[in-house]
Amino acid sequence: MTKDELKKVWDRFTQNKDFILNPDPDHVEEVATGLIVMEQKYGLRLCPCRLRDGSRKRDLELMCPCNFKAQDIWQSQGRCWCGLFVKKDN
Repeated sequence: MTKDELKKVWDRFTQNKDFILNPDPDHVEEVATGLIVMEQKYGLRLCPCRLRDGSRKRDLELMCPCNFKAQDIWQSQGRCWCGLFVKKDN
């Protein structure tokens, strides 16, 4: 998958949700690059900002997009772990 294809997937993922893709294109580009590297290296689209421990169960929890709404950082800062998704302004 190319970075452009990945960004389109993320755009579709945010449709009709209470969050958007980070409006900083450089940040989105950096995460997309990291995600593609992780996919090439490990065969999974793992969050490039979180450390894997090598166990399949744990690695699957790091798949992007992860279940970021369950994380404390979502409640306190309105963003996912790596900042790829942010809460919409009300």
